[in-house]
Amino acid sequence: MRNNYIPENINWHKIAFAFLCLCTIFTGIIIFEPVAWASTPQKPKAVKAGAKPRHISRITPQIPKVNRYQKDKVFLENADLLTADERISTDYQVLKGNVRFRRGDMYMFCDSAYFYEATSSLDAFGNVKMTQADTLFVYADIMHYYGEDQVAQLRHHVRLENRNTTLLTDSLDYEITSNVGYYFDGGTIVDSKNNTELTSRYGRYELDTKQAEFSTDVHLINDKYTMETNLLQYNTGTHIAKIIDETRIESDSNVVITTSGWYNTSADDATLYDRSQLYAKDGKTLVGDTVYYNRSFNYGEAKGNVVITDPKNKVILDGDYGYHDDNSHYSYVTKRARAREFSQKDTIYLHADTLCTLMNDDSVRILKAFKGVRFYRSDIQGICDSLQLSVADTILNLYRHAVVWNNDRQISGNEINVHINDSTVDWATLPNFGFMAELIGESYYDQLSAKKMRATFVNKELRELDANGNVQVIMYPQESDSTYNKMVHAESSYLKLNLKPKQEVEKISMWPEVTGKVVPLFLVRKSDMFLPEFVWHDALRPKSPDEIFDVSDEMKQLMSTPEKSSRRSHK
Repeated sequence: MRNNYIPENINWHKIAFAFLCLCTIFTGIIIFEPVAWASTPQKPKAVKAGAKPRHISRITPQIPKVNRYQKDKVFLENADLLTADERISTDYQVLKGNVRFRRGDMYMFCDSAYFYEATSSLDAFGNVKMTQADTLFVYADIMHYYGEDQVAQLRHHVRLENRNTTLLTDSLDYEITSNVGYYFDGGTIVDSKNNTELTSRYGRYELDTKQAEFSTDVHLINDKYTMETNLLQYNTGTHIAKIIDETRIESDSNVVITTSGWYNTSADDATLYDRSQLYAKDGKTLVGDTVYYNRSFNYGEAKGNVVITDPKNKVILDGDYGYHDDNSHYSYVTKRARAREFSQKDTIYLHADTLCTLMNDDSVRILKAFKGVRFYRSDIQGICDSLQLSVADTILNLYRHAVVWNNDRQISGNEINVHINDSTVDWATLPNFGFMAELIGESYYDQLSAKKMRATFVNKELRELDANGNVQVIMYPQESDSTYNKMVHAESSYLKLNLKPKQEVEKISMWPEVTGKVVPLFLVRKSDMFLPEFVWHDALRPKSPDEIFDVSDEMKQLMSTPEKSSRRSHK
């Protein structure tokens, strides 16, 4: 009979523990509890395709004495919990809590990670941070670091801080060895030192050179202006933007349109190429092959085929060099300078060494021309040393050796003032010596000289002429059969001439005393046919808009001659 007695002093707990130990020894199995990342575990990304599994019997922590400056190698510095599960993968360790890695002088932090020791790769999650010395700080929600390629992929709420520059994006690929970051799903670079913000769809930033390139929907914004383009390069160290595509720069005072150039956002000035255009707040535009503009002082310069347009006052200036000051409303052009004034039906074409427009005290736009002035309009042409045109009332003031032509009539004097009304000459005055000559046929000229003159025109024809002070006249009256057979030479203090349409003389009045003579034409000596001041300057007359540029040596010689109250005699 079997004895079923069981002693009361047997320790069942010790027996159970010993049994479990035996099972462990026999099976050689070590069980690691997986770390719970979230409700749905993250899928490892940094693992290399085709990696061969290996059996893990235990986990050996990194040895503190190992050289932490091995090239391109990542070391685990700290983790609150380190686990692995060979049933999932034998290629990575699972880390959680205060995770810290080191690669040379770069540190990487996160809440949890998969660490691929063999390839120095890792997947980091939660409060991801990368630091390098005191110059680089990168933050993100997720990071995948590939040790063999030395590329860090940072995702979600990415922020890269490099001294005064901050890069914000949701997707950033950062090349460790070249210190270059790329974003491809929208990003913003903030230059805090220069108070500038740059946004674009795609971007590239070099930390070593501070050079950045932006493409697609690029916007540069600061407190002074905005810049819009599809391709832009910007250096956060020099604060200079290189423009390489069609770009619009807009502020409260003006708009710049360009396709090539440089913009210094610190100095707030730009050098632009390829027919760049500047639109000022007063409506004027400045265009040139090369344009320099300073926004702080609101002035611009241009070189090469320069065009300054003032649509409000209907004036266009062009030349090889131009300048515009937006504050003073002052513009000028030089070097083959030309002005086109189109406030009337017929355009005035004007050339001089220097042309400028400015605003007078009454806010009236004034056009001025200096040296070698030549102008053309269909009904009036002229030359002088300097000229002023009041745009508001269209008054031409010609100074020094002024000569004006109207049809076959030439008017010259030290100063000539011409009023143009409704596209035609209305009146003209010569306040300081005047001389008028009109070709009537062959080599015969009606002539008049006086200290002062005033001429009135109707439908481009002279209708009335008033002269006073040392009046001298040479005339060839036309007979009823339209022939000329006598010459009249007369002198007086005052003269008034009235003409009918087609320039027929209606009445001539001279007073108070008149002296002179009437000589049959066949008895007139050639030396008596001209007043002492007579010079016929028809060779200097511009006969088309293009001829305003033909400044001859004869004209230069005339302009260099001192002014006199009387001219040399005819030879």
